[in-house]
This record gives sequence, C-alpha cells and structure tokens, in this order.
Amino acid sequence: MPSRKSIDETYEEAARRLGRVTALEAAEAVRAGAVLVDTRSLDQQRAQGYVPGAVHHPLSVLAWRLDPDCPTSNEKIPLDARVLLICREGYSSVFAAQQLRELGFTRATDVIGGVDAWIAAGLPVLRQAHETVVDLDEAVSG
Repeated sequence: MPSRKSIDETYEEAARRLGRVTALEAAEAVRAGAVLVDTRSLDQQRAQGYVPGAVHHPLSVLAWRLDPDCPTSNEKIPLDARVLLICREGYSSVFAAQQLRELGFTRATDVIGGVDAWIAAGLPVLRQAHETVVDLDEAVSG
C-alpha cells in the first residue's frame, strides 16, 4: 500500500515542480504577454480588490473553463500560453496550477503569496472590477 502524504508534503512537492513566481515577476510576465488568472471567489475579490488585467475563473470551475476540450462560453487560453494563477495567499493556486499542467498547460504556475503578496509589493488593485488603472508616470494634469 502506498504511503500517505500530508497536505503540507503534497503542497511542498507540487510547489517545487512549478517554478513559481513572485508578485513582481508575475506583473512583469503579464506585461510580456503571460495570462494572469485570478481564482478567488467574488467575495474575496470584493474584499481584497481586483487585480488589473487578470481574467477571473473561480477555483471551482477553473479546469472546465480552461480545458480546450470542454465547451464553455469563455475565450480559451492556448495550451502553450504562460498561465499564472493567483489566489488569496498562494496555497490553492499551487494545486490548481498542478491540475492545469495535467490538462496540458505546460507553462502553468502560480504567484507566491497570492494577492496578499501582490498588494504587499505595491502592485495595483482596483476597488471595482471595471475601474481603470492610472499610471501616474503617464498621467497628464489639466
């Protein structure tokens, strides 16, 4: 009978295989064309804020929405795309990224520390889902 692994052991094993990224690395990767997928619930998004540029696929439906063979109404992400998952704290996204790799997303990984780390790094979050981010370096005063 195979030996049992604890959730912590399972998490650590999965995290080691993923080549996880920091929040700052994720922001740079998104600027370079990576797809950032926010897996938090709507309640978590409302509480923490919305990550600009991220597509939202809650953890409960993530695999179905991204699987190219599953008929859903959302736009499909190519299997060869760099997909970065972000959750609240960077735990559930590890398991979700591992699952996406099993579905064929060979470049799927996640953001270490999740949205908590994103905010701590000073990266923008929106208070409303469709708010616009203003780049202060590019803003023109009138």
